[in-house]
Amino acid sequence: MVGTATTPAQLPSAQPPETSPHDPQQQTDPRVNEPADPDAAPAHPAGGFLADEPQVSPGVHPALEKIEWLLGTWRGLGVGGYPTIEGFRYEEEIVFSHDGRPFLQYSSRTWLIDDDATRIRPGAMETGFWRPGENANEVEVLLAHPMGIVEVYVGEVAFHKIDLATDVVARTQTAKEVAGAKRLYGLVEGDLAYAIDLAAVGQPLQSHLSARLSPVG
Repeated sequence: MVGTATTPAQLPSAQPPETSPHDPQQQTDPRVNEPADPDAAPAHPAGGFLADEPQVSPGVHPALEKIEWLLGTWRGLGVGGYPTIEGFRYEEEIVFSHDGRPFLQYSSRTWLIDDDATRIRPGAMETGFWRPGENANEVEVLLAHPMGIVEVYVGEVAFHKIDLATDVVARTQTAKEVAGAKRLYGLVEGDLAYAIDLAAVGQPLQSHLSARLSPVG
């Protein structure tokens, strides 16, 4: 049943709220009924408590000291191949960031390119987190891929070199079989270089991807 909307004329007139006898300010503070001072500064600046305060970026967590050198945006080119596919070249952008907590946020996106390094179409993507391991030189990496694969890597950090191997690989029902992978990251003349070995779709562990990326900014 649809009711009839009440018009403004039908609404009851508003009554002023009664003062509670239990309100201590109403009982003891005579200034409550005084007019406001037009020259007084507002209690809070426009925009809230922190509107005029400078925003300070959080420092890198001390637990990330061993992998802090990864921070930033990296761009460059790579090559890939596997027995079940044709070889290819790609452009890649990797971003490592942090928010002050003891982990790095990680994202990678790629584009397949032609022989002139012109983008053809989007390629593989992955996102996740890099976090310190139980011991000082250990690192743990969690990665998710849109093709239905989730990987957990464990490894070691030695100066500007990181060696990783999968500890867990999980996949969705429709994803291709991946048995394991290894990754090697390193700083080479100021660039971020890496190589990835893959065991998948019945193939043994072997070379799959390698790239060299330069820092941006």
